Amino acid sequence: MQVLLLLSLSTQQPASPPPPPPPHKRTVEFTGTVLMNGFYNSARTNNSDVPVFADTDATGVTGASATMRQTRLGVFVTDPDVLGGAFSGEVDVDFFGGQQAAAGNRNFPLLRLRRAIGTVQWTHVQILLGQETALVSDRNPRSLAGVGVPDFSNAGNLWFWIPQARVTWEYGYTFRLAVQGAVLAPISGAPQGALTTQADSGERSGRPYVEGRVRLGWGPTDDPSEVAIGGHIGWLRGFDSLTGDSLLQSRAVTFDTRLKFGPAEILGEAFIGQAIAGLGGGGIGQNNGVGGAPVRTKGGWGQLNVRPRTGWMFGGGCGIDDPKDTDVPATGRFRNFVCEGHVEWRPPGPLVFGFEFRRLQTRYQAGDFTVNHLNLAAGFRF
Repeated sequence: MQVLLLLSLSTQQPASPPPPPPPHKRTVEFTGTVLMNGFYNSARTNNSDVPVFADTDATGVTGASATMRQTRLGVFVTDPDVLGGAFSGEVDVDFFGGQQAAAGNRNFPLLRLRRAIGTVQWTHVQILLGQETALVSDRNPRSLAGVGVPDFSNAGNLWFWIPQARVTWEYGYTFRLAVQGAVLAPISGAPQGALTTQADSGERSGRPYVEGRVRLGWGPTDDPSEVAIGGHIGWLRGFDSLTGDSLLQSRAVTFDTRLKFGPAEILGEAFIGQAIAGLGGGGIGQNNGVGGAPVRTKGGWGQLNVRPRTGWMFGGGCGIDDPKDTDVPATGRFRNFVCEGHVEWRPPGPLVFGFEFRRLQTRYQAGDFTVNHLNLAAGFRF
């Protein structure tokens, strides 16, 4: 019996080594919202399909049409093991880049890069490189009518997408405290040529924009409540017949929040600063005013959204940008006040529908000019 036991032991095969861990998987995902927006304006605006302020034309120019140029496409890339952290990248484009000067050009819009970012996330630190909203204005209202230009632009919402490098340090679980810093490309917000570009007053300063932000979050990480304060400083170099070659300071202090209460959420931002048109129209798009001095301004926006049942959202909000009157030249814009109300329906499947009513009131030296804008959106997601 002992001989049989030894023979049995001697014929056993050695244990197989454990299988190697599966390789880290990189993923690529394509997303998009194909969107048609029908619209009507009761008077002349700066832009018919996505207006942000009323024009001074008092002839009561009305118009109605439809466009597809708020269609949005995206590519997402993830890799769980890059430099010891997790990598995610995103390219976000739409067709709001204007149109060629040709017959039928309204129906053949140009592709536009919105956001293009790459981030590496470690346990407590994140590094971001690319084109993204300014750190101090990292929040936008929800709207299917304001995709190409977010709602409340030039009325309290600073939103420009700007090349930057950003670092975030975050710690905590129940309450999460984040300290952020960013260096951004300096831009004045002035339009450039159709093809070639020249240095604007921000670039001529030879100095980057610098921003910082402190954020406190709580609740689920994928659906958080947050409050944050931020600071921005930059420089603009211009030439004025009165002041000569001058270096102006662009600066702002900001506050933003998202508060979640069951099916309801409150979104909002506020700021006070000067010469901040390069952040998305602060000072209603005016950096320099009387005598070449920086335009001082204050503004903000707020929006309430309620989701009473799956697939439905009702909401509304208002925004205002109110530059200091003595800084604004006689031909400028003295105040812009915008309110909106909207409803969205996203039934099961890819379809999306929305309706928004927007009222814009812009103040000039000649008085207040008002426009009512109606927008009906329909499309599908993939």
